Amino acid sequence: MNVIWRPQPRQAAFMARGEYEALYGGAAGGGKSDALVMEALRQVHIPHYKGLILRKTFPQLGELVDKTLNYYPRAFPGARYHTTAHTWTFPSGARILFGAMQYTKDRTRYQGQAYDFIAFDELTHFTFEEYSYLFSRNRPNGPGTRVYLRATANPGGVGHGWVKERFITAGPAMTPIEEEVTWREPDGREEKRKQARIFVPSSVFDNPALLKNDPQYIQRLASMPEAERKALLYGDWDTFSGQVFTEWVNDPGHYADRIGTHVIEPFQTPETWRIWCGLDWGYSRPFSVGWYAVDHEGRLYRVRELYGCTGSPNEGVRWEPGEVARAIRRIEEEDPNLRGRRISRVGDPAIWQSDGTESIGALMERERVYWEKGDHARLSGKMQVHHRLAFDEGGVPRLYVFNTCKHFIRTVPSLCYSETDVEDVDTQGEDHIYDELRYVCMKNPIAPRPKRAPVPAEYDPLGTREYDRYAFFKRG
Repeated sequence: MNVIWRPQPRQAAFMARGEYEALYGGAAGGGKSDALVMEALRQVHIPHYKGLILRKTFPQLGELVDKTLNYYPRAFPGARYHTTAHTWTFPSGARILFGAMQYTKDRTRYQGQAYDFIAFDELTHFTFEEYSYLFSRNRPNGPGTRVYLRATANPGGVGHGWVKERFITAGPAMTPIEEEVTWREPDGREEKRKQARIFVPSSVFDNPALLKNDPQYIQRLASMPEAERKALLYGDWDTFSGQVFTEWVNDPGHYADRIGTHVIEPFQTPETWRIWCGLDWGYSRPFSVGWYAVDHEGRLYRVRELYGCTGSPNEGVRWEPGEVARAIRRIEEEDPNLRGRRISRVGDPAIWQSDGTESIGALMERERVYWEKGDHARLSGKMQVHHRLAFDEGGVPRLYVFNTCKHFIRTVPSLCYSETDVEDVDTQGEDHIYDELRYVCMKNPIAPRPKRAPVPAEYDPLGTREYDRYAFFKRG
């Protein structure tokens, strides 16, 4: 028997899953791409079967296409790849297409199409809007096919936050995560169904074939900078390449003593502390309102938040400005840290823009909620956030977040850098809380912590101390 490809145990575990969605990976070297392109073959004996394999851009598809050129003709003699159409056609008539979605608007390329199987390679490169839109294209082209989605991913990328929330923190690995889906029938009856998804972790340690061919691969991963090493060698989703705020620490063991962590337990703030409120407006995207107490040393404490999200990543609740303003007033009247306090508010400058109708800011003022215009300087604001997150020698930062502020904790640490403006945050990510934080920080600017002066090395002509040949590269 001529075996073209045999899955390794972890690949086989991924390919055996029956859930509608399954994510495979989390670290480098686990054989993710091989598993994905081979899974796409499962139904090519059915003439009307059509599969779709996606990467963010077409050039990124090159490695996947090369794998299929190696495997597919050997497994199915007579299979043909059409370069211009990026499509494999099999003897039965079944097809597997390669596609890309560089921009969210590119999803319209797939309108009106039906794919029995859809696969996303490097899912963290996609937004949730792009991923979830393809649910509507995932439908049978005829009887007898199985309809499902599969994906692979490493930590990092614009979609890191929502992928982590949907697959990693939603439940233990290898444990189905069930979500109840509801809809209303034409006759008014409400229907409910369970839909399941699962995360199947893998790493280079699950790929003995790779390690046999390249025993030094683990060594190379281990020699990478800390963030990349943690993400790619161990599949650590709390740190990743391209992460903006690498200073962030969420350590539940120190919520009480507030040392070496940004997240802390809530407490009643003194009445002498000032209160600031920041707003980033959103309608189809989430709006964000955050309240911050400022102690006598100028340290910020995020004590409360109002985040207009539906529960789907980066999807707004579509509240009108008056409704948001009334919710703000209600919270300020009820919250023990806000009730009866003088509150200074700073808002997104865009709320005063008008296209001939009343501006959002004016509509909020009708509800007695008033805002100063925020400073929208993006890079200066970003540096202020960095200064705030930096720890002093005792492990104390200048920004704390109450552990009740779940959306801050979920979104801000997951922000990554833009590919086009490498000094700024990628605005395709869920950056709304970050934006209102910037406005508050710019109203309360601080200087960076002074760096310790380097200790001059003593002259050592006899070479009695250990010599570090890389010392020059470690300066600064």
